[in-house]
Amino acid sequence: MPSDRWIWDATTTLEALGAADVALWYWEPQADRLRLTGATRALGLGPLAPDCSSAALRALALPQDRAQADDVLRVQDPGTEVAARIRMRGGGICIWRGVWLEEGLRAAGVVAAETRFAASNLDSLTGLLDRKSFIARAREQLHSPGAYELVVADLDRLRRLNEALGHERADLVLAALGSRLAAAFPPDALLSRVGEDEFGVLVRQGDVPAVDILRGAMERPLRVAGFDIHPTLAVGAVRGHGGVEAPEAAELLRRAELAVEAAKTGGRGGAAAYGRALETDGLSRLALEGDLRGAIGRGELMPFYQPIVRLSTGALSGFEALVRWNHPRRGLLTPDQFLPLCEEMGLMAALGAHMMRQAARQLALWRRDHHASGELTVAVNLSSGEIDRPDLVEDVVQILCDTGLPPGALKLEVTESDVMRDPDRAAVILRNLRQAGAALALDDFGTGFSSLSYLTRLPFDTLKIDRYFVRTMGSDEGSAKIVSSVVKLGQDLALEVVAEGVENAGMARQLLALGCDYGQGFGYAPALSPQEAEVYLNESYVDGAAPVKRRG
Repeated sequence: MPSDRWIWDATTTLEALGAADVALWYWEPQADRLRLTGATRALGLGPLAPDCSSAALRALALPQDRAQADDVLRVQDPGTEVAARIRMRGGGICIWRGVWLEEGLRAAGVVAAETRFAASNLDSLTGLLDRKSFIARAREQLHSPGAYELVVADLDRLRRLNEALGHERADLVLAALGSRLAAAFPPDALLSRVGEDEFGVLVRQGDVPAVDILRGAMERPLRVAGFDIHPTLAVGAVRGHGGVEAPEAAELLRRAELAVEAAKTGGRGGAAAYGRALETDGLSRLALEGDLRGAIGRGELMPFYQPIVRLSTGALSGFEALVRWNHPRRGLLTPDQFLPLCEEMGLMAALGAHMMRQAARQLALWRRDHHASGELTVAVNLSSGEIDRPDLVEDVVQILCDTGLPPGALKLEVTESDVMRDPDRAAVILRNLRQAGAALALDDFGTGFSSLSYLTRLPFDTLKIDRYFVRTMGSDEGSAKIVSSVVKLGQDLALEVVAEGVENAGMARQLLALGCDYGQGFGYAPALSPQEAEVYLNESYVDGAAPVKRRG
């Protein structure tokens, strides 16, 4: 009687595997032999078939994924699952799945192109867990008793990175950061890309805080497609205990992300730990959004003025106008407390035009009332994308006409990312602004998102060194080299150089020794109200020099 049971012979099995672009692997660590059969060529594994050593697999894997290859080869207890994502030279991204059959003797499984795993729980860019899988795995891990840390790190200025480099190059940065994260933590840590620019880590508490390990791994400079990138992170952390009373994983992640938002208020590279007070801040933000509507028209958003000083003489050169919100109930709010909301609400263009008008009017009054201030200037930041505002040049022409300010008295500060998004278009707009009578400064120079070639083609008067490098130049050799290089570049191109973040006389002397022209920062004064700025102006002209703090 014939049987209906299908018999799989070796030939049929290989044909099926090949048609599905899948291969089988069989690993014998004692013999140092990895056997492969199936669609090895299509997967980029052809050089390894039919068998190879562990060293051959490591050599074929891309350098940043060799740790993942080691995970496949590492001897495990019977029943332990194997799961790894490995990018191969000359091939695509392969997902390795399998199980250990006998302790230290053999493991076997399947390897397939990542696209074959429709329900892959890995982020396709970094190879880390995706958000949903991270929460599920964290929920499982928190069942085990012990003290845990959950850390979320948000890459600062990803939007600027995308604009300056393009999305494909920015993705390379994210992929590199993911690889660094994977190499920094032990195998039992859960690692994830929990958002577009956010990474998450759940790990048992150890002698070294997880925040320090994460920063040490991810904030090192890296070079991508010829560009030097200096990543900084806003980090939020929360602690919890596993076991029967363990917190829900999704709630723990929400708390860590709430801490990240708090960290961002401290500026680039900030950090914060979760606390109950952060919960009320979320509700407060909703109320703030309602208050922001109409704040420009009510005159609540206004420029404050931070002095810019010539380092060689101590003479006051001008001011940078920085926005503050004089909130009727909350008092004076700094930009980090409301500018993100302005951007979300589409108010940045109106705010930029308002700041230009107010700062120019104030400068005109000072020039009129203080004869010694004839060379005084005021600088105004153009927000991200404002360089493309259709009526920007016309506004500058009208403002200079209304105030009677001479050419060069109003200086507009443009970020590198705005220029690099479309350098040719930026060149046309900047030349029009220059012809309209505005001076031009390249802001936050040294952040590493740009090519230097455009500097010779664009009509800048000034380079501004990012405060991060100025503040760390005394303790970080890399920052010191960047400051020195920017100053030298400014000298070679006949551009004025302004160092931000000057906090004391020692910094001022160090910058002066490098040949830097101007400085600004808390060492001279914070951003001052118009009345306070006028007092500062009077005192600096009476004394002949702006006061600077001693090293503190």
